Amino acid sequence: MSDRWLPQTDHERAVMRVLTSIRGMSDAMERMHSGMKGDMDMNATDIAALRLLIIREQKRALVSPRDIAQHLRISTASTTKLLDRLEASGHVERRAHPSDRRGRIVVLTDDARNAFFRIFGERLRAMRDMTMRYDEESLSVIARFLDDLAGTMDPVR
Repeated sequence: MSDRWLPQTDHERAVMRVLTSIRGMSDAMERMHSGMKGDMDMNATDIAALRLLIIREQKRALVSPRDIAQHLRISTASTTKLLDRLEASGHVERRAHPSDRRGRIVVLTDDARNAFFRIFGERLRAMRDMTMRYDEESLSVIARFLDDLAGTMDPVR
């Protein structure tokens, strides 16, 4: 167990301010995701799987059931139940992998994608509008910082 860190220099106080801001953003994201559970009538694991699919889809990355299991840190049996539930509710489809005959991928349905953006479109627009206030150089630094921070917190990403 480490001792509580008390910043002593201006630089350390600036670091503490950033870390405090990150905690505030994390709390706001958690509240937003909790709201999503109620709005979409799903549990937290289902929502986390859909978020993963949305993020990977934006990166044009394929997602296997194994990727979902690793991301959520759940067993393959739990992943199968999760995917059965999401497929039955019309949120995902399991398809053949385009280049591996033995593999399967999981994709969002248009209905799931539309529901997500219908429910969170206003929040996403507000976040985009706020971000537009920063110049390209600042945005580059912010993106690099957030990517580095995410890698520090979750090296598996």
